[in-house]
Amino acid sequence: QVQLVESGGGLVQAGGSLRLSCAVSGSIFSIYSMGWFRQAPGIQRELVAAISRGGGVTNYADPLKGRFTISRDNAKSTVYLQMNSLKPEDTAVYYCAAGSTYQDVLTGRSNYWGRGTQVTVSS
Repeated sequence: QVQLVESGGGLVQAGGSLRLSCAVSGSIFSIYSMGWFRQAPGIQRELVAAISRGGGVTNYADPLKGRFTISRDNAKSTVYLQMNSLKPEDTAVYYCAAGSTYQDVLTGRSNYWGRGTQVTVSS
């Protein structure tokens, strides 16, 4: 059974940084494209960033380009999200997702999802 476990969330002041991690177990990590999504109260879940199996292709939500960076370490079966210059509007539950195809991740149709980690940015 594939399991995704996020960590690294917390409370941070505006302008600060956080690094989220998502550890994957139960399968061969490198066969999955990976993504980070977020959902704030009352708002539809949205794609934050995606990364291909080998890490050579990435996509970001336009408003987040330049502040967030997705990366992966296939040897550690872990995907990361480095978040810099955080803003109060970045407050949300952040989820990682694993998809059989990159398109599945981009469209939110990933096969597997973590339970999420809360990120709260204070002003």
